Amino acid sequence: MIDSHCHLDFDIFDNDLHKVIDSAKDAGVTRFLIPGTTPDGWQRQLQLRKSIEEIDIALGLHPYFPDTLNGENINKLQEALTAHHERVVALGEIGLDKTVDIAMAQQEHILCEQLELAQSLNLPVILHHRKTHHLLLKHLNALNFTQGGVIHAFSGSEQVAREYIERGFYLGIGGTITYARASKTRDTVASLPLDRLLLETDSPDMPLSGYQGKRNTPAKVSLVAQSLAELHDTSVSDISDITDENYRRLFRSVGNEGERPSA
Repeated sequence: MIDSHCHLDFDIFDNDLHKVIDSAKDAGVTRFLIPGTTPDGWQRQLQLRKSIEEIDIALGLHPYFPDTLNGENINKLQEALTAHHERVVALGEIGLDKTVDIAMAQQEHILCEQLELAQSLNLPVILHHRKTHHLLLKHLNALNFTQGGVIHAFSGSEQVAREYIERGFYLGIGGTITYARASKTRDTVASLPLDRLLLETDSPDMPLSGYQGKRNTPAKVSLVAQSLAELHDTSVSDISDITDENYRRLFRSVGNEGERPSA
């Protein structure tokens, strides 16, 4: 079982990171992907990637941080991805978010710069969305983006999901499906092919049902898998096997060296 999106580089894990990882392993988690958010965090990610065999990393500029969304940091990102290409499996977390106080034009410009960079470096992307599916799809289509990637914390209609899938994307499924009230998302996820889904926690955020107000951890991805298994009327073992294979198909990771197959 793989947690395809967890921010283990965040300060909240500084005091007990190895305990968190050991607990996740006890729950059946075998790999962890840490997405990037700001240039200041990239070095920490690279250190974790070097010291912990089960960690994969992606580097990118997250739309939450306006001071980082500029051309200078795009250049730094290109330099970091080029210098550490053997350690980086994707470009992300990048995207668009209508709930933050950052001009959408600025977000879109930096998103497109990063999509073009990913295209040139043959890297999949990890896409963040918040009320922006139509804009993300517009830019993916306009750029004819062909590297694929994952839509982090997917929530949306079946139609939108299938548009992403047609563009070679996978959908990241997290704690939202553990909430009975999230009926629309649960119904959508139940209708989607398992071979296009990944498991994730978004630790330390996105707490699962019953764990509100508590720090989320990768061990909880087993509960996401359980909910997904129930929605698809299959076993947790099957969910683990299928989503692990999806992860390996999308990302180049330790134990899966060589060129990444087309999405």
